[in-house]
Amino acid sequence: MPYLYFDTWYLVLVIPAVILSLIASASVKSTYSKYSSVLSARGMTGGELASEILRRAGIYDVTITHTQGQLTDNYSPKENIIRLSDGVYDSSSVAALGIAAHEAGHVLQYYENYAPIKIRNSLLPVVNFGSGLSMPIIIIGFIFSSRLLVNIGIVLFFFVVLFQLLTLPVEFNASSRAMKQLEMCGALSSDELPLAKKVLSAAAMTYVASVAVSLAQFLRLILISNGRRR
Repeated sequence: MPYLYFDTWYLVLVIPAVILSLIASASVKSTYSKYSSVLSARGMTGGELASEILRRAGIYDVTITHTQGQLTDNYSPKENIIRLSDGVYDSSSVAALGIAAHEAGHVLQYYENYAPIKIRNSLLPVVNFGSGLSMPIIIIGFIFSSRLLVNIGIVLFFFVVLFQLLTLPVEFNASSRAMKQLEMCGALSSDELPLAKKVLSAAAMTYVASVAVSLAQFLRLILISNGRRR
């Protein structure tokens, strides 16, 4: 079963992408830690900033709450809740404000019907199905030498990769909105804004690295499948 051992394509394609992902993860943690200790001059907290951004946009039905952990911040459109982590909700650091503005940026995307989010969400049913079953189907296909099953698994995995690719413009756009809101709200000074941008840029690289890992795995599966046909 090619998927279960370290074949040449795994070494050439997947491992470098995984290393990139580890570097990106370490970078975002390091950058977050560095700028979490830099307090903004105005003193607005992450929770206050997120609330202010939504108020300015005329959005009053989104709950902003605290959640435990580090870098666990997220926006849940189904629940209409922004969850800000320990180091963001009550913190006035440059890192906290950048992250809070980013999550508020996701809210603005949904309320403005940002196209990439609509396209990405339309793939969710297939992605939820494919993310758990694509690899088992591919492995079963290899075991029983079924080209049909292998192809079905690869197609399902393709939709997972496509979903991750569509996540990139969503995340970059949310960060772009965050920077604009930080300036418009006056939450950060002109000297502090570049620091927040460093935090958001480091976070964005984790998404890029994640896509790289999935693309490498997708290409590997295609190459293995084509190799078995010869």
